[in-house]
Amino acid sequence: MYTGEKVRLRAYKREDITLAQQYLNDAETKKFLMPGIPYLITLEEENKWFESISSFKDTYNFAVETLEESKYIGGCGVNNLDWKNSVATVGIFIGDKEYWGKGYGTDAMNILVKFIFEQMNINKIKLFVYSFNERAVKSYEKCGFKREGVLRQEIFRDGKYNDEYVMGILKDEYFQQNCK
Repeated sequence: MYTGEKVRLRAYKREDITLAQQYLNDAETKKFLMPGIPYLITLEEENKWFESISSFKDTYNFAVETLEESKYIGGCGVNNLDWKNSVATVGIFIGDKEYWGKGYGTDAMNILVKFIFEQMNINKIKLFVYSFNERAVKSYEKCGFKREGVLRQEIFRDGKYNDEYVMGILKDEYFQQNCK
């Protein structure tokens, strides 16, 4: 368990799965996360995902839980690791809209970044975010991520093509900004 100011990152529990499925099937949440056709995720698919979670696969998934209520509100994790080049690709979602825009996602990402740099000895963390997800872009920038590139018209959403940003933070940048 890793704790921040508003949330803790913990292992997923079986009882999180039904709520996770509801969060991920919400149209607005899905709009910001899924590049493909926004098809609904079944409870069976979510259970298969839960059963597949393993720290032996170079992916690390955490449930995001509020400190005050111990309420499961979303998830984050390392989606891909390139050990040779020391690069981790991360992702996050806050599914409970009550917690959107209030710093819970930023706190969760800060905890995840700290974990990766301090415990995994990774040199760079990167992520991908849709240009229309302005709230997420601002959150990532607060965590120290910088826009490194634009994948032009990469995502078709709501009848038009949108850009996708590649954002990254280096270990030395992280320690410079957090050790002042």
